[in-house]
Amino acid sequence: MSAIRTIGLATITLVLMASRADAAIIDWQAELQRCRELRQNVAPLLHAGEGISAVGRSNRSVRRCIWIQRIAVRKKIPGAEAW
Repeated sequence: MSAIRTIGLATITLVLMASRADAAIIDWQAELQRCRELRQNVAPLLHAGEGISAVGRSNRSVRRCIWIQRIAVRKKIPGAEAW
């Protein structure tokens, strides 16, 4: 009975780890394209004198794009550029 319980627990652990690993995969090109489009929408605010930190605090998508861009530049993903 103990061996069956151990095998069951190990199986559940592997399934949970596999589902978490799938969720962490990032489609870099799609994310970078989305961030480029967002940057075009935010550009007028930046040109009007709003700082990127003020825009980022007010918009969760901007914060995610800043994070995506930073990681993409660090990993040398093609098409990545610093904000």
